[in-house]
Amino acid sequence: MSRRLTTFIVAGMVSGICAGFAANQLVGDTPAAAKEVAGYFHLLADIFLHLIKMIIAPLVFSTLVAGMAHMGDSGALGRIGGRAMAWFLTASLLSLALGLVFVNVLAPGNGLHLVRTGAAAAVDAQALNFRDFVLHVFPTSMVGAMAENSILQIVVFSIFVGVALTAIGDEAKPIVTLIEAMVKVMLTVTGYVMRMAPLAVFGALAAAITTEGLGVLRTFGRLVGEFYLALGALWALLIAAGAVFLGKRIFDLLRHVREPVLLAFSTASSEAAYPKMLEQLDRFGVPRRIYSFILPLGYSFNLDGSMMYATFATLFIAQAYGIDLPILTQITILLVLMVTSKGIAAVPRASLVVVAATLGQFDLPVEGIAFILAVDHFMDMGRTATNVLGNAIATAVVSKWEGEPSAPGTLSSATAEG
Repeated sequence: MSRRLTTFIVAGMVSGICAGFAANQLVGDTPAAAKEVAGYFHLLADIFLHLIKMIIAPLVFSTLVAGMAHMGDSGALGRIGGRAMAWFLTASLLSLALGLVFVNVLAPGNGLHLVRTGAAAAVDAQALNFRDFVLHVFPTSMVGAMAENSILQIVVFSIFVGVALTAIGDEAKPIVTLIEAMVKVMLTVTGYVMRMAPLAVFGALAAAITTEGLGVLRTFGRLVGEFYLALGALWALLIAAGAVFLGKRIFDLLRHVREPVLLAFSTASSEAAYPKMLEQLDRFGVPRRIYSFILPLGYSFNLDGSMMYATFATLFIAQAYGIDLPILTQITILLVLMVTSKGIAAVPRASLVVVAATLGQFDLPVEGIAFILAVDHFMDMGRTATNVLGNAIATAVVSKWEGEPSAPGTLSSATAEG
């Protein structure tokens, strides 16, 4: 099923591009009609993403609690979490710095000569508030956190439950058995949901191209192309860093995670790749207690592609408006992004929100966001796939640091039919 799913996803991408191009040629001259047709195409992706959101909360809760119940002690939890955060912060800084280097060397915004008008930004920069983010991490209701799919809140609640089950000992065995059964049920449901992935890929790409057309890639070709060149360098850096700790097994890891990465790329959704990533990391040999803890954290704190995009987009807009920023100012922007980017969990269009807030803080033209909106979806595909790859490598490396064996895990049997 694994190879067949990859084939079907690729087929969905190709057919989605073709269908979107055909629809754009037919109704592209009428924006209202194009938007309506795109809405019907995107219905397939929306249904799939709704189903993914349906299973995310119980999947995160059950796998994390079950993993922690077998962790043995809270000291191991702190050690694993500390190692994961050290990797996340280092990777974020490297991603930001690499974006800074590439946007200065390639200078994609030079020569555009945009004129500052003072128009409003196309996104709400006020959505980014670090204080509110910190408070948002701690749930007021387990039911509310699950209803809103607030992954960090679910993680916090699950940690309390997992630690409590470990502390109780033998008396908690019936609950642990129940939660382990819940893991198997949710992974079986995941297998059913993933069968719709190729249709979702088709719908997402067809919708984007129906409204924007392939011509938008010609218009913004330099920006998109150079951004993907920078992402390629980031991929090489992440894979090289992983190889330092995993050795030749890094290639085995890449083979295992190709499906979730491809799914993230084609749908521009990290959530869509999450269930499949759990399965593939298990197949690679990462223990449940490690991936069920690190992966949800990584979805909020280890956004390598988004970090690079934030630097790239911020300085691209400055270049497009002919604003020369001294290197010390650019480094200051990088450090500000390093802090503010950690508060973007659960914020819609998070990367654009971070860019808008940073532009405003340094008195740069926030309206420049509107200039890149036309190709933001295509850039989002790349940065989302990079986020997913970065989290897979981080999880595998932390598992290696923990001295865990690399034998296939137990979840793969539960999802073999999916």
